[in-house]
Amino acid sequence: MLNETKELLKGFYQLDDEVFELSEGVMDDIKGRFEEIKKVREYNQYKVLKAMQNAHLSDNHFNWTTGYGYNDIGREKIEEIYSEVFGAEDALVRPIIVNGTHALTLCLQGIVRPGDEILSVTGKPYDTLEGVIGIREEKGSLKEFGVTYNQVDFLEDGNVDLEGIKEKINDKTKLVMIQRSKGYSWRKSLTIADIKEVIDTVKSINKDLIVMVDNCYGEFIETKEPTDVGADIMAGSLIKNPGGGLALTGGYIAGRADLVELISYRLTSPGIGKECGLTFGTSRSVLQGFFMAPYVVSQAVMGAIFCARAFEKMGYDVLPKYDDVRSDIIQIVRLKDAKEVIAFCQGIQAAAPVDSYVKPEPWAMPGYDDEVIMAAGAFIQGSSIELSADAPIRPPYNVYFQGGLTFDHSKMGTLKAIQYMKNSK
Repeated sequence: MLNETKELLKGFYQLDDEVFELSEGVMDDIKGRFEEIKKVREYNQYKVLKAMQNAHLSDNHFNWTTGYGYNDIGREKIEEIYSEVFGAEDALVRPIIVNGTHALTLCLQGIVRPGDEILSVTGKPYDTLEGVIGIREEKGSLKEFGVTYNQVDFLEDGNVDLEGIKEKINDKTKLVMIQRSKGYSWRKSLTIADIKEVIDTVKSINKDLIVMVDNCYGEFIETKEPTDVGADIMAGSLIKNPGGGLALTGGYIAGRADLVELISYRLTSPGIGKECGLTFGTSRSVLQGFFMAPYVVSQAVMGAIFCARAFEKMGYDVLPKYDDVRSDIIQIVRLKDAKEVIAFCQGIQAAAPVDSYVKPEPWAMPGYDDEVIMAAGAFIQGSSIELSADAPIRPPYNVYFQGGLTFDHSKMGTLKAIQYMKNSK
């Protein structure tokens, strides 16, 4: 490390000697992990490049239309490229999909019908989907339209209960839902190998069952995606991994063409589907972000590994551990109490390029049962591929650290979080 860097860390960033020495030790511990990440990044980068070249991407595709958006060649080119990269027949990639929950909602509403049952095989889904399904009472939920819900919880060892899946599938089951990332749960995220095993189990019972994967936070972590191993449909957010920190908003859905068509009717209206929909000049940022995504995701994973090792060395429980196999960008740190959670998040905010002077506090965020604290000084509002941290204020006080457009920034976030926790004692 340059002497100038040391002076900057201790001077402007006010990291004390103990935190600085911890950082140096962590770097020595984790540097061996980075080689495999770089290999995955390289493959995914070339995969995206190949898709853009095969699509004959041109700067003409960065222009935009008005009104209905008929024959929007940029929109069509984006969806062609997403389809190839994700090994899918078709895709919807639109700025009018407001977040990952919206993308997943469109999938569910587009595919299931009254009398059908949704089976979640990875336990209770992420908090914001509870109201969509009707697990939590909300107006307009699928439950109101006669759609039922069932779930299979994880085994005690953290693995998917394959035998439980076989027992729960019945004549009403229409769609099997897999959540790849851990969400607000203390569990491992599913690897592509795990997802394939689940899909194979489901299809062995009934090959016509539709398997949907919530792929949020998982894109470009491995060399394959869920659609490469048999998922019928998957969805995610452009302000997470695939947007590369450049997409201004939006979400994607990719998979079987017939399912994408059904979902497009929910996105717009029956008979119109994906033929309409203005992209508002976002084609360039969406495509450039997608091009950058393999690199940016690799940086976020490296930052998560740094965070894990730092808190391990401080005696905290973390999931995953720094040397575990990873399948998303999220790092959980189990802190001692609400005070530590707040200090952690305030430290992350203090490391941000935007709104670093703001102190986040817990608040009643829509869609969540508990107060939530969120640190996100990002260029794109709510972008969790950028450095961020959030946590529901409830025992056992797990904080969820993710993102970082560069490893150095993600590393700084961890160090500021540690320093803020020390200072708050």
